[in-house]
Formats: sequence, C-alpha cells, structure tokens
Amino acid sequence: MRFAGLGSVGGVDAIEGAVGGGRLVSYLVDIIERKRMEVRRRTLDLDLALLRSSTLPCTTKVLPTLRRADDEGLRVIAEFKRRSPSKGVIRDGAEPALIATEYAGAGASAISVLTDGEGFGGSSDDLSAVVQAVNIPVLCKDFIVSPMQVFEARSWGADIVLLIAAALSSKELASLHRQVLGLGMTALVEVHDAHEVKVAVDAGAQLIGVNNRDLHTFQTDIRTSLELVQHIPDGVIKVAESGIRSRYDMNRLRKAGFDAVLVGETLMSAERPGDELLRLRGHR
Repeated sequence: MRFAGLGSVGGVDAIEGAVGGGRLVSYLVDIIERKRMEVRRRTLDLDLALLRSSTLPCTTKVLPTLRRADDEGLRVIAEFKRRSPSKGVIRDGAEPALIATEYAGAGASAISVLTDGEGFGGSSDDLSAVVQAVNIPVLCKDFIVSPMQVFEARSWGADIVLLIAAALSSKELASLHRQVLGLGMTALVEVHDAHEVKVAVDAGAQLIGVNNRDLHTFQTDIRTSLELVQHIPDGVIKVAESGIRSRYDMNRLRKAGFDAVLVGETLMSAERPGDELLRLRGHR
C-alpha cells in the first residue's frame, strides 16, 4: 500500500474551503501550498506499511505534564528554532541536543522543534536529536496537511503534533486530530480567533494554543491570548504562543488562566537559552 496520491485528509485540494473562507492570508496560503507540494513529492517514495510497522504508539502522558496547578507558575514549551520567515536567522549553527539539554535543565515541561525546512531551516534530524537528548515531551511543529506527516512525526519520536486550525478545514482538522490520538500522541491545536477556538473544541481538542502573531502584519501581541482565553472551555489545557518576552507577560497570562506558554525567539536569540528560560520562570 503506497502513499501516492495522498495529499491531505480530503485530497490535495481539500483545504481550498478554508482558503475560500477568507481566514488565510497570502503568506500562509503560500506556505501551505508549498507544503502540499513537498508532501506529494515525498509520498512517491514512502511505503505506508513500512512506516506503520516502524511506528509504535506513544506512551508519554503529555496533558498532565502541561496542566498547571493553581498555585504553580506556567509550564513552558521551549522551542528550538533556527530561523523564521519574519525574523530571518535567529541562531545560526545551533545544536538541537545541546539547546534541548539546556531547556530541560532550566525546567522546560516540553520542547517544540521546527521541522519545516524551507521556511525555518528545520528537519526531522533536529527533532530526533532532541528526542534522544531529553526525557520530556517533544512537539513536532510543522504545517501538517497530510496523514503521512502525522505518521512521520511519530516515527521521528514526537509526542505532540501541531495542527493549525487556520490551515485546515474543520473536517480535515477533526480527521487529523483522530489520527494523532490513534497513535497515542497529543495534538496541540493552534487558533487565532474565536471561530477557530470553536472548530478546535468541536474537533475534540484538549490542548489548544492561541497564537499571538497577527497573520497580516507578523506582529505579536499577547492581548490576543488574553481576549480568546474566555472562549476556551474549562478543562481544556490552554497554551499562549508567540510574543512572550518577560516575567510581566508570564504573570498576565497565568492570571488569565493559561496553563502554559510556548516560547521560541526570546530563548533562541538569548546568549544562554537555558538562563533566559530560568529568568522567564522567575528563577534568575
């Protein structure tokens, strides 16, 4: 059984519904189109049966790790990211295993790894290196549009997979979410507005991340998280993503009811990422 022809959950043109709905802006449309082309190229050489046979269900308990107790500080998902389309090179020549070890030593609850190559300079090798270096959950952060990518993420050792609501139709999101859970992994469903929160909740998401980056301007503002948190049901683990730079930001998000934050550029651009994480957590 081959992957050939499997572009996304509903076929290679399925996300046009989301695009047509006006929720995607041009840069994200371009990224998703590029990612779909990459997936089509890779499917020609991947054997589904072989990939399945080498993929064992994840047994890591992610949700308890990221759920914050009332009297505790925010959990931190610390990100390994070489560059970004908006910032360019962030940390040239970074060693994923070394950075991951620093993060874990500084109290990170999980580590996010960018695996997109063209936009972020990442790879599956980066993720695998982090998995080998630490004993905390690892998030595969990419633009997931195909079941093949979910199988790949698990085969690389990921415990968590990012699903971006703005990049998928509601049907696709629900299907990919079921697949992630079926492999024993956890899906971090990323949202940008109240509509996407509802779509994520309807898909069964138990881990929702609010991305503070404006898709039109690339600017970040944690007020996006502060406004959307009220739309996320009790019991769902809430993660604020992007634009977290200070203890002040951390305190505001904690008081608003968030369980965790995902921090990348603030850590990766620091001279010592581990020390910067300690500072954010209030230990420096």
